[in-house]
Amino acid sequence: MCSDAGAVINVDGISKFFEIYSKPSHRLWQMAFRGRRCFYEPFWALRDVSFDVRRGECVGIIGRNGAGKSTLLQVITGTLAPSSGNVDVKGRVAALLELGSGFNPEFTGRENVYLNASILGLTREEIDARFDDIAAFADIGDFIEQPVKSYSSGMVVRLAFAVVAHVDADVLIIDEALSVGDAFFTQKCMRFLRRFIAERTALFVSHDTAAVNSLCSRAILMENGRIKQIGSPKEVTETYLKDMYEAHQGSSAPTDEAAGAEVAGDTESAAAPEEFRDMRADFINASNLRNDIQVFAFNENSEAFGKKGATIVDAVLLDAENHPLNWIVGGEPVSLRITVQAHKDIFGPIVGFFCNNRLGQQIFGDNTFLVYRDKPVFLRAGQKLSASFSFTMPILEVGDYSFSVAVAEGTQEEHVQHDWKHDALLLRSTTTSCHTGMVGIPMKQISLNVI
Repeated sequence: MCSDAGAVINVDGISKFFEIYSKPSHRLWQMAFRGRRCFYEPFWALRDVSFDVRRGECVGIIGRNGAGKSTLLQVITGTLAPSSGNVDVKGRVAALLELGSGFNPEFTGRENVYLNASILGLTREEIDARFDDIAAFADIGDFIEQPVKSYSSGMVVRLAFAVVAHVDADVLIIDEALSVGDAFFTQKCMRFLRRFIAERTALFVSHDTAAVNSLCSRAILMENGRIKQIGSPKEVTETYLKDMYEAHQGSSAPTDEAAGAEVAGDTESAAAPEEFRDMRADFINASNLRNDIQVFAFNENSEAFGKKGATIVDAVLLDAENHPLNWIVGGEPVSLRITVQAHKDIFGPIVGFFCNNRLGQQIFGDNTFLVYRDKPVFLRAGQKLSASFSFTMPILEVGDYSFSVAVAEGTQEEHVQHDWKHDALLLRSTTTSCHTGMVGIPMKQISLNVI
């Protein structure tokens, strides 16, 4: 691979293997024979990995445990030497790898701040000037003067992230660090990362596909030490989700199409909440702020995965009289009807959906499990099942959206995924009154009271 001259990180043909010995004595024999005989089995953690990252990019790296993600980051940061290949990183690198890595547990938080910041290239005077900001970001109070061995895992992450956030790094590398800690600190870290990514470069390893879709401009899927896919976060996380299900339940198996009569599922649903309309709806819907949303036809050939014991054959948005809609208005009631065809006997089908924005972030969704957990439906091979979800359509920002729909069998926690169709139903929001947040929610009442 040719190096990109504009790249901040250039990974060129990296491979890394570890020596696995069946007996401790074989390590001694390996030294004694000085390579003339081999007493170990090589375990290849990385094989021929190449990619570039440019300034202003945040690249997400995802994959199952053991895929080689952490090893790759350690090679990039220089804590591991590659067996072959080259890495070129331009600028100061700040890394948050294994929990508490680089911290001396016997040292206090203050001492570890000075130790880590100096390793990352700051002088004593620079650390003195930034220490109060670091302590404020970590927000661990008087524990800053206590040994790190007395910290909880969340406190360790707080302090480690606070240090890397204040060293003026050119490249930030984070390995699953945000999976530990409370929601308030995670949000603080996310705000920092968004500011950082706007001008600099980041590598972000996480199993959280929503975080990858939200933060990253590109994503890399690792599998068995190799790069399986590089692309947009949405495309890569969809492949990752498919791989996770197939690893758990096996890949799709071909089935014979069984003929049968269509049957409607039980129509009982949870108690409906009190209905209301946004008191501004008449004004908004008579103006150019009305949230007009175009609905495209169900795409039966959309990207899909699953065991195919049942498949989704239709998904449509309906009005109050069950008429199909090709235009809807945000803030108004609609129903999503999903039709499933069974190819084998299915006990306890679960039908659900997600509404996603163009980045693949899940905005809202639901499924039928909770309503039918105590009275599961039995669906025979050849029969069809109709699932209906009635809700008030949120007010969408201008842009493209999609419904991903799925049918599974089992429970919320343990189930077999029979058919998951990505982007089965596409929407396009053309005008909107939503100006903050990902969606707008109809308001029952808004008031001002002088007191």
